[in-house]
Amino acid sequence: MNQQNWKDKHYAKFINRDCEFFPCHGGVPEETYNCLFCYCPLYALGKDCGGAYHYTEKGIKDCSGCAFPHHADNYAEVIRRLSGLYGMMQEQD
Repeated sequence: MNQQNWKDKHYAKFINRDCEFFPCHGGVPEETYNCLFCYCPLYALGKDCGGAYHYTEKGIKDCSGCAFPHHADNYAEVIRRLSGLYGMMQEQD
């Protein structure tokens, strides 16, 4: 996805400052924070999600240290990776 296609589109970014957890991840400037992917759609990609995560002792993927989907500039990359996930799902059907 070309950055010019989505850069100024309202569908690609929003900030929910009223959320009880905002900001849920540090390291992202508020003016570029993106709440669109509140629950990361890349979670199911496991080790291929591209984010900063670790597994707990119980084997649960912990993404609390990851802000990748909350950087507004990462919108196109999230969509690209999500498209790959959809492609894998279609191959399994």
